[in-house]
Amino acid sequence: MHEPQALPHYFSAEHEEYRASLRDFVAREITPHVHAWDEAETFPRDLYQRIARLGVLGIGYSEAYGGTPADIFFHIITSEEMARSGGGGVSASLLSHTIGLPPVANYGSEALKQRIVPAVLQGDKIAALAVTEPGGGSDVASLKTTAVRDGDHYVVNGEKVFITSGMRADYFTVAVRTDPSNKGAGGVSALLIEADTPGLSRTPLQKMGWWSSDTAHLRFDNVRVPLAHLLGVENQGFKVFMNNFNAERLGMSAQACMFAQVCLQEATDWARERHTFGQALSQRQVIRHKLVDMAMKIEAARSLVYELAWQVEHQVGDPAHLVARTCMAKILSTQAMQFCADQAVQILGGMGFMRGTRSERIYREVKVMMIGGGSEEIMKDLAARQLGI
Repeated sequence: MHEPQALPHYFSAEHEEYRASLRDFVAREITPHVHAWDEAETFPRDLYQRIARLGVLGIGYSEAYGGTPADIFFHIITSEEMARSGGGGVSASLLSHTIGLPPVANYGSEALKQRIVPAVLQGDKIAALAVTEPGGGSDVASLKTTAVRDGDHYVVNGEKVFITSGMRADYFTVAVRTDPSNKGAGGVSALLIEADTPGLSRTPLQKMGWWSSDTAHLRFDNVRVPLAHLLGVENQGFKVFMNNFNAERLGMSAQACMFAQVCLQEATDWARERHTFGQALSQRQVIRHKLVDMAMKIEAARSLVYELAWQVEHQVGDPAHLVARTCMAKILSTQAMQFCADQAVQILGGMGFMRGTRSERIYREVKVMMIGGGSEEIMKDLAARQLGI
């Protein structure tokens, strides 16, 4: 099953050069090990440094901090090529800085940026985002973790859950409530909290998928955080996280399309090789129709993702409508991933039920893609509000 040709109005020669180098790295350094790392529920820490040397972790960051300025399509390529391994857990932790670090790079003090950003982009340190709480997921405005001023520090108390890279991370970008009288978005702030700060504890979580990714429950018990670690303006942190979410959702959409593509490829290869009653499965109309149905859903979702990325990059269109389209892209692409994973497992039959096939792994990881970064229900409701429905 051939993938669509590169689209020059989206991807330049420079883009494709980056894609080729990253694809080669993933094929050599990640894909052969995905199953073993999943079973071990971890992957080598030095993988961060190895992929950093390729320049992947620095994409989109200022050269002043060791990054490489890049447009949105470099981020799309990163999401796609990392997903090509068929292992969501590796990508989730290896790229957790893409949601944990932007608030620091965009809103932190110069001194903080100089100390934190280069070390993460070099793969020496790991950054993670800590927003979700036990009592609320997508509803950021309802968070209960508090930060109270005490001299030149904030004292933080509360809990965070389902935190990607939670066990390994050196730095957490944490959503806290700094104005207890404001129960909505207005009282939220963003803090950078170092993982070795006294009073911060973490517990590993067992998951349906993303086994190789370290996911944690964090507890903050009178954790003292310097005022200088405030990201942006106090009580105005909500926009810090909302801007972050839009980029995360677009990246997840691109990933989901590639995971769906991986399922289609595995199902196609199997259908050509597997013979029943004297014929290859691929010769049977019912199987060919399944494969075409998978391809159609991928094409539709990917087309929306690419067009939306172009609109965001060139700031074309009403901002509210772009947010709505981002929600739609995440829904459409993760539904395509869900459909393709289901169909691939069905086509593989008994082998699709066996651990070690890419489709089986992706089947287990569909739900985290549909829920993480904003659940399907939240996405539809947000899209409706943006469209004035």
